[in-house]
Amino acid sequence: GRAFYIQQAEGKHWRSMSDSLHQQFRTLDAERGTIYSEDGQMLSTSIPTFDIYIDFNADGLREKKGKRFHENVDSFAIALADFFADKTAAQYKKELQQAFRKNERYFPLKKKLSFEEYKAFREFPLVRLGRNRSGVIVEVNSKRETPFGLLANRTIGLSREFKDANNKSKKQNVGLERSYDSVLSGKNGQQLVRYIAGGTAIPIEGSQTDPENGKDIYTTIDVNIQDITETALMRMMLQCEGPYGTAIVMETSTGKIKAIANLGRRPDGSYWEDDNYALRATEPGSTIKLATLLSVLEKGTSKIDDMVEVGSAGRLQVGNKIVTDAERSPRSVLSVKECFAHSSNVGMSKLAYKAFAQKPVELKEYLHRFHLDVRSPVDLANVPKPTMAPLDQKGSAEGNMLWMSFGYGLQVSPLHTLTLYNAIANNGRMMKPYLVSSIQRNGIITKQFEPTVLEEKLVKPEVVQAARSAMEATVIDGTATRVFKGLPFAVAGKTGTAHVS
Repeated sequence: GRAFYIQQAEGKHWRSMSDSLHQQFRTLDAERGTIYSEDGQMLSTSIPTFDIYIDFNADGLREKKGKRFHENVDSFAIALADFFADKTAAQYKKELQQAFRKNERYFPLKKKLSFEEYKAFREFPLVRLGRNRSGVIVEVNSKRETPFGLLANRTIGLSREFKDANNKSKKQNVGLERSYDSVLSGKNGQQLVRYIAGGTAIPIEGSQTDPENGKDIYTTIDVNIQDITETALMRMMLQCEGPYGTAIVMETSTGKIKAIANLGRRPDGSYWEDDNYALRATEPGSTIKLATLLSVLEKGTSKIDDMVEVGSAGRLQVGNKIVTDAERSPRSVLSVKECFAHSSNVGMSKLAYKAFAQKPVELKEYLHRFHLDVRSPVDLANVPKPTMAPLDQKGSAEGNMLWMSFGYGLQVSPLHTLTLYNAIANNGRMMKPYLVSSIQRNGIITKQFEPTVLEEKLVKPEVVQAARSAMEATVIDGTATRVFKGLPFAVAGKTGTAHVS
């Protein structure tokens, strides 16, 4: 009988006493640093949210038999109803009075208020009397926002917390949010809390170690160029309805990435920045012909004005392979420059055969010099590595070398391709691509990133000039003529169409 009485009649009293004996330290999350564009516009930032609780056991509310609470509860309920418009003043008043009667120590009033809402809430009756008199407890949390939405979304990345199968908090970060997570995260603080009846945790005043907020990152991204790039890519994706596309803009002399757009097609036909396709290794198709051209000119087996027999049938046997052109050549004999400008697979493979048939692995040595067989050194995590068919095995080496000369049998990322083309635009000086220019804390630079040279002299100066003239010919009289027709400025480039993506 006594056991039953303790359990049923006195149970709440003893359980609350038991709970009040439990104390532990709780982590206080540091505020995550902000990612900025080059001109200081926010690309990703932490927006504070406010959770409001009321301690109805606060001395200020309880003194004089709760006089302060009873004097203010009507006006407080009216203010809540008018501002949030989710309940009537009568409903708010009833809930507050019930919580007051039950002596609730941590009554949840509102969750996830914005800063503007919280600012208005602080002026409500009762609340404006201060924490001790009102019993109002405020907990500040934060959520990650990208103010520009789609703009460079996948490169900037996301920082998201989730619960795993064991209910443990884990982070899901991608892009710059992942690569610079330790810089952005800062250092968490801690706070001693006491548990009361029902397992509610009450912070103990003066027991906390403040968190150290994360540092800010200033990127090389130019918001205006990014917007133009994203719009141009979106227009093209909607036109061709391709599965995905990427566009990258690099500052020639420094290697700074000024814009990087990635769009993947969703099941409903719309496009979104769902993956960083700029880093995905795929068969480059004809864009690799620049590497082939540089290799044969650098080795000296061919010159830019040498003539090459490509035939008029659109297909020809080269070594042990039958090579086919995507489009018929305008003439049966083309110069080396014209083979490049008209993107002749036959012509480029014949140049490669002439240079590397005796020692196919030598082509790989040139590709290594052009940094096409190693991961891009861009400052992002989880950068895929290029793949390449073997060039040192008897029986397959020659065929692999010929296939690679016009873009098959190897996989590189669009960023690799850009880094190589940029080197030619930069007079043979290859620059490391990078996305972060500085790390700052409270406006003071703690680390500055400068342009890095990967290769001071990629190939001989005359080879650079020959390659540039071939790329100019591509636009003036080659496969890109229609695309750039009527532009009021000069362009040098190369088209690339892969048979198999």
